[in-house]
Amino acid sequence: MKKTMTGLTVLIAAGTLALTGCQEPNGNDQNNTGNAGNNNVQNEVTDENGVGENEEPPHFPQFEDGVAEDEIEVVMETNMGDIRLKLFPEYAPLAVENFITLSEEGYYEDVIFHRVLENFMIQGGDPTGTGTGGESAFGEDFEDEFTSDLAHFRGALSMANRGPNTNSSQFFIVHADEGEVSEGMFDGSGMPQETIDKYLEHGGTPHLDFGHTVFGHVIDGMDTVDAIATVETDGPSDSTPVDEVYIQSVQVLD
Repeated sequence: MKKTMTGLTVLIAAGTLALTGCQEPNGNDQNNTGNAGNNNVQNEVTDENGVGENEEPPHFPQFEDGVAEDEIEVVMETNMGDIRLKLFPEYAPLAVENFITLSEEGYYEDVIFHRVLENFMIQGGDPTGTGTGGESAFGEDFEDEFTSDLAHFRGALSMANRGPNTNSSQFFIVHADEGEVSEGMFDGSGMPQETIDKYLEHGGTPHLDFGHTVFGHVIDGMDTVDAIATVETDGPSDSTPVDEVYIQSVQVLD
């Protein structure tokens, strides 16, 4: 496993994404809309660990078959169907521990997906249902965990936040497919070609890399994600489902 990254500056061309920017999954502002695929990606790496061009290619456990011994499988049961995911404690131990602990405590039961944007992502995990609430299993926000081995490909499970190191209970699942990604988005980004190729093949939201912690991936049930992402919405940002979509339970499988 490559070293996790800290001190990474992400610059987004064609519309920089601040905390309350138009397309940023965040934990304190629901008034956000936009299409992730309309953003160019420019990753300016200033990593204190010295990650550079001589580093080995990304590993991408998100696309490996099955669930490895060092991974954890969970089933998120919603009122629109089940979503089966695998989690990556080797790469994001804090995020995984947080999610598992909250799930086992029943924290996510009856919690709605309060923010749904087709071709971008579905966001939940706030028991207030407003996008402004939620608390981590640690009782306080916890730090980001970044690695080049995980990225915001279609189906990625990632932490919503209010800025650096402000992770709590909210999360999102990436819905954007390959139609939302074009090669020109990566011009001058410095992103590994292996990662670019995966984005072009599978889709995703590359402008969120190194701004949000990826800690899991959908292995079955993307049809449920698709169904949730395409429900009728309204609200100030046209992202609130008209009919509530909610989590019934999150089961951790042995």
